[in-house]
Amino acid sequence: MANKTFTIPDIGNFDSVEVIEIHVKAGDSVKTDDALITLESEKASMDIPATFDGIVQELLLKVGDKVKQGDNILSYDIIGAKETKPAETKSSSTKPIEPTNNNDDAYDVVVLGSGPGGYTAAFRAADLGLKVALIERFSSIGGVCLNVGCIPSKALLHMAKVITEAEDASHHGIKFNKPEIDLEKIREWKNNDVVGKLTGGLSQMAGQRKVTVIEGYGKFTGSNSIDVEDKDKKTTKVNFNSAIIAVGSKPIVIPNTPDHANIIDSTGALEFKDIPERMLIVGGGIIGLEMGTVYDALGSKITVVELADGLIQGCDRDLVRPLQKRMEKRFESIHLNTKVVEIKADGDNLKVTFENKDGQFEDTFNKVLISVGRTPNGKLINAELAGVNVDDRGFINVDRQFKTNVPHIYAIGDVIGQPMLAHKATHEAKIAAEVIAGEKVEYQANVIPSVAYTDPEVAWVGVTENEAKQNNIEIEKSAFPWAASGRALSNNRTEGLTKLIFDKQTKRLIGAGIVGVNAGELIAEACMAIEMGADAQDIGLTIHPHPTLSESVAMASEVYEGTITDLFIRKR
Repeated sequence: MANKTFTIPDIGNFDSVEVIEIHVKAGDSVKTDDALITLESEKASMDIPATFDGIVQELLLKVGDKVKQGDNILSYDIIGAKETKPAETKSSSTKPIEPTNNNDDAYDVVVLGSGPGGYTAAFRAADLGLKVALIERFSSIGGVCLNVGCIPSKALLHMAKVITEAEDASHHGIKFNKPEIDLEKIREWKNNDVVGKLTGGLSQMAGQRKVTVIEGYGKFTGSNSIDVEDKDKKTTKVNFNSAIIAVGSKPIVIPNTPDHANIIDSTGALEFKDIPERMLIVGGGIIGLEMGTVYDALGSKITVVELADGLIQGCDRDLVRPLQKRMEKRFESIHLNTKVVEIKADGDNLKVTFENKDGQFEDTFNKVLISVGRTPNGKLINAELAGVNVDDRGFINVDRQFKTNVPHIYAIGDVIGQPMLAHKATHEAKIAAEVIAGEKVEYQANVIPSVAYTDPEVAWVGVTENEAKQNNIEIEKSAFPWAASGRALSNNRTEGLTKLIFDKQTKRLIGAGIVGVNAGELIAEACMAIEMGADAQDIGLTIHPHPTLSESVAMASEVYEGTITDLFIRKR
């Protein structure tokens, strides 16, 4: 036997982490990979595993202690086999990465951009045993989604839901006082308790995976190199064998819009500096309507202007209708088939000129949110110096393995085209990383779901009715109204609808749409059903829990099969 001391290994960028649990005691027999202790930072918790087979002699810390890398955990005696070093993650590749750069300091993979696609690609590549660098221009990992997009907006939408549900409770005989809004506390909660924990957790996992995070603005200087300029204008050259472009997108700016503090984009809306009395949202898409939902709940009078004839273009009208009906009751006004002709500063306010078929009209607002879509960042990284083709709009064309026209340079996420969604980017990221590591994989997903996290939520996946008509796809559909759902009735939210679309020939599910509370959670069942080639019987004969909103998917299938008993459908 040999007496040894076991210490805290590399735990990322943390120098004072609390011990919250100890899993062993003196005299215990321990095997490699057994959890010894659990640590918890403000961002995440983690187990520290043993790298030895032996017997614990003495614990050298206690619950509540603050520890860092190198601090002693326990002393132990080795039994039998020699002590092992912490395991290195080996690639399960069928073929090792083929270097295209003879520089010894080159990374196997450099990922440009650390959004959901970027950090996923970096982490997956590291897990496969590759030497990885992750370049991010901002100080925290996570990109738009985690910092100024998906995550903070959902935090605020949750807050808005609490407020509106309290208002609706008055219809059930429960009345609450008007909420007191503390913007500073809301910002602190959003930034620290939500965004900070997630981005901090990502930084920790980057350290655990030995991913080198380089802060600065990265641009290609050749087919195997990127220059990264930090905030002090200092440039670092990063060499690579393979690269993954994951630079995302940015909000579209309307030409000739004045530079005014109260004209904001989605990032500005999430900063939450104030609650304007009257707010105009230019664009009736998902992002604008989500922000409208938040500010409406907080007391702003919301006006929406949309150039097209309906909100959320691309989604079937029967799904949008319940949302629009509720918004028409809550919002000040919704102008469809209307364009913004001019926005002029009027002191702190903004005078806006609109135009529709009846002519021009004006109105004044305290704040204007421009939300008319996003444009890719493909033209901002000197991709042409690496030989990568970028089209006039900033998109980069790729194949099913996400290779660009330069075989060792890949692209994923918003920069390769619609839909610009985080869950699409993360799926693509794993494939790109695995291809680089030698795996024989390619993109094979059939569908990508879309969700508007409004109130009610709207979610759809696969073929829509509109798409079927445009492409002459023969379909059959069924729908279940939530007015017949016991759970929806008990929630007093009966405006919902679950619709399923089947291929007329194969009878398989090829599309679905749901509008109602938590539609974004419910759509996942339809996603899996489509991917698995399920038909109405497969779904309808699956026993769903009752009473739930999820059983509306089964009931819509029963409507299609003609076996529904929760509705009376007259036989033809």
